[in-house]
Amino acid sequence: MKIAIIGAGASGMAAAITAAASGVNQILLLERQARVGRKLAATGNGRCNLTNRHANPNRYHGNHPDFVRPALEAFPPEAVLRFFQELGLYTVTEDDGKVYPYSDQANSVVDVLRFGLNRPNLQLLAGTEIVSVKKSAAGFHLKASDGQSWDAEALIVACGGAAGTKLGGGLSGYQLLRSLGHHCTKLSPSLVQLKSDPALVQGLKGVRANAALRLTVNDSLLAQSWGEVQFTDYGISGPAVFELSRSAATAEHSVLHLDLLPGYASDELLSALCIRVSRFPSLEAGDLLTGILHNRLGKMLVRFCGISLSAPLTTLNWNQLNAVVEICHSFVLPITGHMGMDGAQVTAGGIVTQEFHADTMQSRIVPGLFACGEVLDIDGDCGGFNLQWAWASGMLAGQLKGLL
Repeated sequence: MKIAIIGAGASGMAAAITAAASGVNQILLLERQARVGRKLAATGNGRCNLTNRHANPNRYHGNHPDFVRPALEAFPPEAVLRFFQELGLYTVTEDDGKVYPYSDQANSVVDVLRFGLNRPNLQLLAGTEIVSVKKSAAGFHLKASDGQSWDAEALIVACGGAAGTKLGGGLSGYQLLRSLGHHCTKLSPSLVQLKSDPALVQGLKGVRANAALRLTVNDSLLAQSWGEVQFTDYGISGPAVFELSRSAATAEHSVLHLDLLPGYASDELLSALCIRVSRFPSLEAGDLLTGILHNRLGKMLVRFCGISLSAPLTTLNWNQLNAVVEICHSFVLPITGHMGMDGAQVTAGGIVTQEFHADTMQSRIVPGLFACGEVLDIDGDCGGFNLQWAWASGMLAGQLKGLL
């Protein structure tokens, strides 16, 4: 059987390798960019968090997040890791379930996938952009931007999402599937950096901290997370922020509350500050939080309370110390926006999943048409869950189950 696969990202390569494994099918893998896995090579700051051993449907979002269940049951993280082990990839699992290549390089993941694509019954055409797909009596007729065309008996659309436009994200997958009768939900960025008033974070660029985060709208809790945050010149980033960004991107006038010392009670912190004042009265107020928080962050919080950084500690009164304690536990950043699809790692929204069979990834509308990965209305939490979905849905689609 002739199988065409559009997109050689994570899900597309997983689908291609799976479909070619029997040796019976003839696979044509078409990639718009000049090389495969470009976005994959940039994930995890170049480390590639390729899955998470704690993946389950509760870590996914969309109008029907339970759609992921059959794929995750067929190809759980253990099966995905066996798939990569057979390709020659060594991995390491961290305490929180995140799995990385042992080399700590995302390129290692891309390289072994390229090895897996090197099969006599699999043809890869990079630098080939498919601009139209039409259903034909024999299956599907595909046409590229340079005028080339191909016919296939079955088609897998694995074009990825709109996120990460600088790395190849785009709208082509949605457009092709819509041309075949499918529908698309509203698209928004997820796992994206958030913007705030630059004056609030001035001088903190590059500062990292562990924090407990709450996102609110009109004092109502919208989302919460815990973990590392990183301040930027436009706002805030980091894994804990990414966890909230899906909610922040779809809400207006949201506010981020950061508890920068979540492991310390207010009275414990106040006692520590009082001890510092009594022991080191000649120190300047700018050193009040030294040894507790990053120096630049500590100074910013003290200044934010209206305290002169050069004031001797002995001049600080009870109300000022309480104000410092309060801001350490609730530093408030009004969210003014986000870095858009360019900065996003994942797309929230996509092709309506109810139009596909969850146990095969085949279309309910067009027989012989499959879709997988980010192009569908499924997105996961930060921590390897999105790539787990890409591998699992790609391998499930590559099995080509349910073909008439």
